[in-house]
Amino acid sequence: MDGVHIDDTPGHHRMNITRGFTGRPRAAREGLPPGQYDAGDDWPVLSAEVTPDLSAADWTFRVGGLVTAPRTWSWEEAHRLPAAAYEGDIHCVTGWSKFGVRFGGVSLDAFLDAAGPLPSATHAVAHAHTGYTANLPLADLTGGRAWIVWEYGGRPLTPEHGGPARLVVPHLYFWKSVKWIAGLELLDHDEPGFWERNGYHARGNPWQEQRYSGD
Repeated sequence: MDGVHIDDTPGHHRMNITRGFTGRPRAAREGLPPGQYDAGDDWPVLSAEVTPDLSAADWTFRVGGLVTAPRTWSWEEAHRLPAAAYEGDIHCVTGWSKFGVRFGGVSLDAFLDAAGPLPSATHAVAHAHTGYTANLPLADLTGGRAWIVWEYGGRPLTPEHGGPARLVVPHLYFWKSVKWIAGLELLDHDEPGFWERNGYHARGNPWQEQRYSGD
C-alpha cells in the first residue's frame, strides 16, 4: 500500500485509512478505476511498517509450500533469470492511481516454473522480509500477471518503495504488491494477510472497488 508515509509495524499500531481518504481532489481520466484520482508525477509512499535496512547482498526470495521443489534465490541468482518488465498503471486502495510506470525485474512465472506448483495449489501468501504478508489467488500471480522487480524507471527501486525488490501485481490494489518481498508460500486455501485480517478485501480488484471486506 502506498500513500503518505507512516512508520508503523504489524501488531503494534494500525494505519487508519478511512473511506473518505483521497490525498487530494480526484480528477477524471480515461482508464481510471472508479473512486481513483490521477497522481500525476507523484508516487506517494505509505507503509504498514518501518522501512527496513535491507541490502541487495542480504536479499533472498523463496517459493515454498505446495511445490515440487522449494527454491530460494539470492540477488545474483535472481538476476540470472530472463529479464522482464511491466509497463502500465498501478492503483492504490487509498485512492491514487499512477499511469505509465515501468518496473524492471523478472516475471514471477520464472520463479514459479522452477519451483513447480502442485495441482492442489490455489492460493499464495506473499511474505516480506519485515514480516508483512498479503494473500493472493495463484491465478493472479501466473500467466504474465506478476513480477519481482528491482528497477523503477530504469533506476534501482528505492527502499521506501520496496527496494531492493518488491512484488508487483498491477491489476490489483497496490497493497497486494508486497514491498521488500521475501517469498511466496503456496497453499490449497485462502489465508488472509496483514491488511486482509484488518478489514480489507481478500482480493482487491480496483475496477470492482474491492477495498474493504464486504465490498
